Amino acid sequence: MMEKNHPISVVSPSFCFPHPIDLAITRKFWKVGTGNFGVNDVRGNLVFKVEEPLFTFREKRVIRDAAGRPIVTLRENVMSWHSRWKVFRGDSTDDKDLIFSGRRSSMFQWKTKLHVFLANNKSEDVCDYKVRGSWSERSCKVYVGDSSTIIAQMHKKTSAASIFLGKDKFMVTVYPNIDHAFIVALIVILDEINSSDN
Repeated sequence: MMEKNHPISVVSPSFCFPHPIDLAITRKFWKVGTGNFGVNDVRGNLVFKVEEPLFTFREKRVIRDAAGRPIVTLRENVMSWHSRWKVFRGDSTDDKDLIFSGRRSSMFQWKTKLHVFLANNKSEDVCDYKVRGSWSERSCKVYVGDSSTIIAQMHKKTSAASIFLGKDKFMVTVYPNIDHAFIVALIVILDEINSSDN
């Protein structure tokens, strides 16, 4: 677990809280355009929604806060062998607003492995963060670089009713002082990469 004195702010320090945060993420299978992800706190309050704009030339997602303000925009890099997604500040897709990118660690993999590189990591010799686990079981952990330090983890929360209604629900625990907007962006990237594989 992370020390309380060292917050990890990737998107914004306003998304770092001094206590753990549990988020319920609901993925709707058949919803297009207005958003296929809802992110709520444990009391059911909307924290983020993920929108998929219609009529875009590239795969693109926008994560908005509960008031509808764009927090980050995710865009697929179609010229990548490793399913790379870039994440930009607000509703921008300009390289000057790049925050980080995430890509599969290899073209072919059985288990989920995502390497995350901050915008200032030009060499990409070592990832700044990584995600490992099983996406199909919704059991993944987010680590700092190549260390064993976990900053967030997800686990599945499914019922027969949610499957019947076309929803996939899982929980994410974000550790203290960790940017939960960053963690949600990683989950959206994982979902996109794994959806394109299927």
